[in-house]
Amino acid sequence: MIIATWIVFYASRSLARGLLLTLELHFLRFWETSAAGTMGNNCICREDSEAEDGTAPPNQLRQVENTATEPEVRSRPRDPVRPPRRGRGPHEPRRKKQNVDGLVLDTLAVIRTLVDNDQEPPYSMITLHEMAETDEGWLEVVQSLIRVIPLEDPLGPAVITLLLDECPLPTKDALQKLSEMLNLSGAVACQDASSPAKHRNTTAVLGCLAEKLAVGRIVNEINMLVSPSQSSESHPTVMLFALIALEKFAQTSENKLTVSESSISNRLMILETWANHTDSLKRQVGFCAQWSLDNLFLKEGRQFTYEKVNLNNINAMLNSNDVSEYLKISPSGMEARCDASSFESVRCTFCVDSGVWYYEVTVVTSGVMQIGWATKDSKFLNHEGYGIGDDEYSCAYDGCRQLIWYNARSKPHSHPCWKEGDTIGFLLDLSKKQMVFYLNGNQLPPEKQVFSSATSGFFAAASFMSYQQCEFNFGAKPFRYQPPVKFSTFNDYASLASDEKIILPRHRRLALLKQVSIRDNCCTLCCDKMADTELKPCGHSSSDADATFDTVVGYLEDIMMGDEFQQLQGNFMEKHYLEFEDSEENKLSYTPIFNEHIDLLEKYIEQQLIERMPGFSMTAFTTSLQQHKDEIAGDIFDMLLTFTDFLAFKEMFLDYRAVSKPFTLAVMSPD
Repeated sequence: MIIATWIVFYASRSLARGLLLTLELHFLRFWETSAAGTMGNNCICREDSEAEDGTAPPNQLRQVENTATEPEVRSRPRDPVRPPRRGRGPHEPRRKKQNVDGLVLDTLAVIRTLVDNDQEPPYSMITLHEMAETDEGWLEVVQSLIRVIPLEDPLGPAVITLLLDECPLPTKDALQKLSEMLNLSGAVACQDASSPAKHRNTTAVLGCLAEKLAVGRIVNEINMLVSPSQSSESHPTVMLFALIALEKFAQTSENKLTVSESSISNRLMILETWANHTDSLKRQVGFCAQWSLDNLFLKEGRQFTYEKVNLNNINAMLNSNDVSEYLKISPSGMEARCDASSFESVRCTFCVDSGVWYYEVTVVTSGVMQIGWATKDSKFLNHEGYGIGDDEYSCAYDGCRQLIWYNARSKPHSHPCWKEGDTIGFLLDLSKKQMVFYLNGNQLPPEKQVFSSATSGFFAAASFMSYQQCEFNFGAKPFRYQPPVKFSTFNDYASLASDEKIILPRHRRLALLKQVSIRDNCCTLCCDKMADTELKPCGHSSSDADATFDTVVGYLEDIMMGDEFQQLQGNFMEKHYLEFEDSEENKLSYTPIFNEHIDLLEKYIEQQLIERMPGFSMTAFTTSLQQHKDEIAGDIFDMLLTFTDFLAFKEMFLDYRAVSKPFTLAVMSPD
């Protein structure tokens, strides 16, 4: 198996094992056999955070040893999807250097004020990102996140994800040092049973790393880490983030199989009984346990939740076909959760064009969510951070940051920050062209700006930041705070067929997609209806020779993308790639392979072209190739170039070797 070069053995063995060893005490009362395993609304001060869990001052906790006189700067390029970091804004004076803990707490305190995607990042965040450019700095930042993020802050884990997501990826050495510094084990878990914040933050960090890095293996000892006990020391938030971390480690098929074989499903079946618990933390644990049982760690003989949930009185629900890719929707269609680092969104199944409508949402978590109304024209740009309220076709209520969102602009509202268990009401009056938001029955002034762009076709919709969850009520059960006006509910007027109510687990959706067959005469654009239009060359070439060249290129693309050519090329590369080294050796040593390459692949292409175009000459085509290289797809041109240019031929093998050579690192087990 090819293992990404950013993962060292300790990342997949010691770190993952440490994560699961840490769970030993936190799952004790539930599990009886071995198993596998941004923007808060609290006032935070450094003195309180240092007192949290009885931690010592930061200067006593730093465990990084400065063994190098010059820090090693990481060469890993930044994620091209994310925007580059900016320097301090013109309003931001240069400040006296702070310790890492202070910078983390400053970021946590100010992060909820960042409401614009184009807004300048705070000084503390920029400084932390700059520190993380070196191994030593990255380790200091990670240790500080684990050490000082308070348990009580509802968005502490989201801030951990936000900071690590923007930092450069760690090197192999940094991951190994982190494993040694954390020194996670069953003994440490026993000693730190009274430190749930540290455990929660550790599992959040490891989950974030597992999401960003392609872990190739997970520990062999994964099925020997949890012991039975009746201990009452377990903290639900530690259990929650341990489950989320396991889910992210299970992104690779090998890890998923290893965890599944460890009987974790037996323990999750106990935890899923919390799915409707009145305690918000336990409800989150139950939701994640149930989702894992349905989607990841399947239990033989267990009935999937969607097969047994009663949906008889449900006529409107969250639309599993109109949702961004990483959002989790409960089998009832009424609850949603995001555990990804992106901004996930969903719409309801029912659309309204006239009248007065109302629905409610109960927040299970008190972090950043933007909930409200959106038309079909509203776009879900989850990786760019745009959701409901971030375009002209939607308007949203944000109870964490106390904002109303429209067209990616926000304005403050007078409600207090929402908290777990609060109920938000959403009234849409299309006759008066206004929206009204309620917090536990307390009404805000109407919002009307969205009606300048849209007057009909509105759906209930919501967007979720990391680790956020809420439950919707479209009228299938009594509302907690009915508005003092006459209104209609989705559930009274909508209708869904039985099969439209089913929210399949992802593996079953994938299995159904694999069964879909596309007819030969289907349209190549929609892959649904029969093709009724054929696209032909425009005939605007300046000469017959150009027209012939265009025809050859069309055939070339078909031939080189065909299964037979791909297999020939793959077998040839696999046969010879180990003989190529990135050095200045005499090219004569590769001449036999070069000639074999031409005889096999070039001759195959020529034969296929002659069958399609009698009289075709490969020599004449090669001569005109350089004159028309801009008209050929890059990968096709590069392949043809390997028949005439030895350096291109050699580079092809070196590229193949770079992605095919297994990565190994001999590291002795600490055991």
